[in-house]
Amino acid sequence: MKLYHAPGACSLAVHIALREAGLPATLVKVDLATRTADDGQDYPALNPKGYVPTLVLDDGTALTEVSALLQYVADRNPAAGLLPPAGTLERYRALEWIGFIATEIHKGFSPLWNPAAHETVRQAAIGTLTRRFEVLEHRLAGNAYLAGPSFGAADAYAFTVMRWAAPLGMDTAPWPGIRAFLDRVAARPAVRQALAAEGLA
Repeated sequence: MKLYHAPGACSLAVHIALREAGLPATLVKVDLATRTADDGQDYPALNPKGYVPTLVLDDGTALTEVSALLQYVADRNPAAGLLPPAGTLERYRALEWIGFIATEIHKGFSPLWNPAAHETVRQAAIGTLTRRFEVLEHRLAGNAYLAGPSFGAADAYAFTVMRWAAPLGMDTAPWPGIRAFLDRVAARPAVRQALAAEGLA
């Protein structure tokens, strides 16, 4: 498999999941500004959406979208425990967290990445994200991980997007549960390997 990624982007969640699941994949860096890939692939032809991640399977099939890729990776090696078994309530709870991260936190950061965004737009985004962080904090205050007692796919995604807060001017000090969670996940061997491979360690 090949994972088309940009260092520190949302593709990091899939990268972490692949390493946690023990699934080998070749990393191919994508320049998001020029939409060119290091292997010479015409990236917009591979993924017309133009963003990362894209996972290319061994038969050449291309899959996109973090939430779908996390499920694909988890199901390739169920023994890794990244998601509970299909059909269980625990599975749907995990998918509930992945959906919340994707729609409410991941996309909530979008205005903060835009240097042309008006300050009122930025402050509105920060206000909304603050309320979403409170949801995570409430969950993590008494739990090591989001969707169960052990690390899972939702945690890889939450870790990835919450790493954006400080560089974008949001202090996570008011949320000790989130800060402890970030430290806990960052200490995992697979996560350390992923960060080092992307030049983020």
